[in-house]
Formats: sequence, C-alpha cells, structure tokens
Amino acid sequence: MTKQKNIFTLFLPYSSYSRKIILLIFFQLLAVLATAQSDTILNYLFVSHCYQPGSDGKRVDFRLEQLDFSPYTGVWLGGDVCSEATLNFSTVAYIDSLFDLGNPESVWTLGNHDARDGNWEYIEHFTGRKTYYAYSSNGLTRVVLNTNLVPTNCEMMDEQYKIISNVCDTIEQSAWLLLFMHHGLWQDVPGLISPDEYSHSNLKYWNSNCYDVNSNFVNSIYPKLIAVKERGIGVVCVMGDIGSKANSFEMDSDDGIHFLGCGLNHNEPDDVVLIFTYNTANKQLSWQFHNLDSLLNVQGNHRTINFPENKIPELPGE
Repeated sequence: MTKQKNIFTLFLPYSSYSRKIILLIFFQLLAVLATAQSDTILNYLFVSHCYQPGSDGKRVDFRLEQLDFSPYTGVWLGGDVCSEATLNFSTVAYIDSLFDLGNPESVWTLGNHDARDGNWEYIEHFTGRKTYYAYSSNGLTRVVLNTNLVPTNCEMMDEQYKIISNVCDTIEQSAWLLLFMHHGLWQDVPGLISPDEYSHSNLKYWNSNCYDVNSNFVNSIYPKLIAVKERGIGVVCVMGDIGSKANSFEMDSDDGIHFLGCGLNHNEPDDVVLIFTYNTANKQLSWQFHNLDSLLNVQGNHRTINFPENKIPELPGE
C-alpha cells in the first residue's frame, strides 16, 4: 500500500536551509494568489434616506456613524443623507468625514433634503464633480442623476440629458450600466408597479430635458436603456427615495432592466442597506439587501467619529 505524501514531505531531500527558503517562497506565492483573488472582488454599499431625526438636520442615522466602511470600494448614497444637508458647509464636511465623498468610486445622487437649501457647491467642493455625471472603471459605468433639476435649471437639465444620451449611445467596453437617482421616476415602465406603492415620490411629470414636454423617464430614458441591454450590457437603475412605505424594492421590467430601491426609516430595526458585489474577472454583478443592525453586529468593531463629544464642527462665519 502506497503511503500518501503531503506537500511538506516533498521538501525532505533538501537541506534545512534550502527547505526554509523553499517554504518561504511557497507561502509568499500563496499570499500573492490570495491577494490576487481578493482584488477581483469589489463590494459597494448603497444607503439612502438616512438622515437622523432630531439632529437639527446635521446628522446621519447614528448607526451609520458606527459602521466601518473600509470593506467597501465605494459608498453609493441615494440621497436625503442629512435632512438639511447643504444648509451649512460644516454638515457636508461631516458627511465627507463619514463617506469620503472624493472617492471616485463613491456616488451621491441628491435627494430633496440634500438639494432644498441650495449651496450645491458645498457638495461639489468635496466630490470634485458636478451633481450629475458619468464615471467608468473596471467594466462598470455609473450615471449619477440630479433629479431635483427643473426647467429653471434648463441648461443643467439639458447637459445632464446629453450625458445620459452620450453614454447610452457609445457604451461598448463596460459590462454593466448603472443609473442612480433619488426620486421615483419609473411610472409606466412596462412590468413595474407604480412608485406610489413603495416610494415617497412619484414624479410622473418629471422631464429629462427642456425641449420636450413629454420627456419623462419612460419616454426619454427607458428606450435608451433597452438599446444598451440589447447590446449585451447589463442595466440597473437604483433609487433612494424609499423607506417608510417599504424599505426595499426589486423588480425587473418586461424588457429585462433591473430596478432597485432601498432606504432607511428613522432608526427602524428592519432598516436595510443594499450591498453590491462585483467580480472584475468574470464581470458578474450581484446584489443583496442586508439588515443594517445585523451588519453592525457582524462587523463587531464599530468606528467612532473623531469629533469631540460627537459635536459637528462649525466653520467661522456660520
């Protein structure tokens, strides 16, 4: 009967010094392979409608202040981050201290609570981007919309629409196209229920541009997404104005476009976040809703904010 050998017996014929060198090289190779494997998997966290009640509009849900975001390549914010997010520059600075707004892999699609005080330049200061843009990396193309734009912002509306059109017309190398928006725009998309059923908003008369009064989502954007999917590229739309009627939403349209929504609701124990996992090697993208409280418990090591007594710093002149 032949005696089985393990990998370490193969090194026995060598001298003690040689075995040490060989084993060192062997374990270094294992470490390199493990690192290469982990580098192919990217995780992104989507969270929305996450302002903390009773905080004078200056704080996010206290659980997010404790969450460790280091496992995520980027944080995708679906809007309504603080209830008065742009009233003071210091509030945006606080948001940046949590989510690293300048990370190009991160996203912030503005909600009505983020936009209503104006001062959008505070956000642009930290992100280095406009409130609407497109960005591609690792086979993922993201289009971030500002759905607060109205005809009084006509030039911005038209510029945003051109970005959407240009991406949809020219996208070739990416495996996935993701559109981020805050408000419920998906009225009359074939196969979807009305946003009235799950969202805080249903902007059925929202227009994507200034030169067509019928340019709502289903008429002006959805056909472009179908054309992208027909070229073999996966398409996902993600919205953030959700939380009280439902904490999550997931449906596919009749044309195979994926529609997702997720939002918190004032510290409720059933609040969920949405985690995306992307394999850069085979270009597979998956997503799953996770209970926020459970996610905190799994992490164990909660992060603390470096503000004295958790007070938000005020800038001179505020």
